[in-house]
Amino acid sequence: MEEKRLALLIDADNISSKYIKTIVEEGSIEGVVTYKRIYGDWTKPNLEGWKNELLNYSINPIQQYAYTKGKNATDSAMIIDAMDILYTGNVDGFLLVSSDSDFTRLASRLKESGMVVIGMGKTQTPKPFVAACSKFKYLDVISDTATLQSETIIEKNNERITEKRNVEKPVEADNRNVESPDESSQTPLSDVLDFISKIISEFSDDEGWVLASLVGTNISKQYSDFDVRNYGQKKLVEFLEENGYDIKKLKDPNNVKNPSGYVIYVRNRT
Repeated sequence: MEEKRLALLIDADNISSKYIKTIVEEGSIEGVVTYKRIYGDWTKPNLEGWKNELLNYSINPIQQYAYTKGKNATDSAMIIDAMDILYTGNVDGFLLVSSDSDFTRLASRLKESGMVVIGMGKTQTPKPFVAACSKFKYLDVISDTATLQSETIIEKNNERITEKRNVEKPVEADNRNVESPDESSQTPLSDVLDFISKIISEFSDDEGWVLASLVGTNISKQYSDFDVRNYGQKKLVEFLEENGYDIKKLKDPNNVKNPSGYVIYVRNRT
């Protein structure tokens, strides 16, 4: 099944930069984000937090001066761009990130044109905008839940690693002629585990299982530098087992070329 191509449009005047990680991850779960644009008056000091995140997430800032006091020119720029993107025919849907009810009509118009419209905002977002979207995600709720899940998983993972090290014989590493990696350029393990938990929660069946291949695809889509070898493993299944996830292997009756092949599932360890 081909994934949806999505345009991500963010109202920087209305949404805090602290939600950027949640926004990008949720967008990746929904499809392939081909447009990434954020709108605001970048001469204002209140958007300083956003400036620090744009390069990290490859988001294109669109400058919009506030010509008149009390009027939100950012909304107009974002709406015009959304319609321009719509008419290119290059996307299947939109991710509208704002808690502003002014985007209610835009969401309705995009849906009328056959677009999937996924809204993202805080829990105080006006109901008309929420109802106008195909789906709406509350960033503050998702962010708080993800933090709790991440802390739990990391805590369990650290306990397992500590136990494993206590029973294994320590081996001295040969560090000759080995350069120290630039830690700031590699995706932290905690971010990867946090995202895996989101994928499992989003796509799992009633018993919590999800295809391991689906997990791998979504991780690579979200983090372009993801490679299990960066974390000392050779295969995705080994990486998942090492980091505290349950694995289940079932024979695949649909695999004609390899009848003895297996389908692998993963879930959060209970």
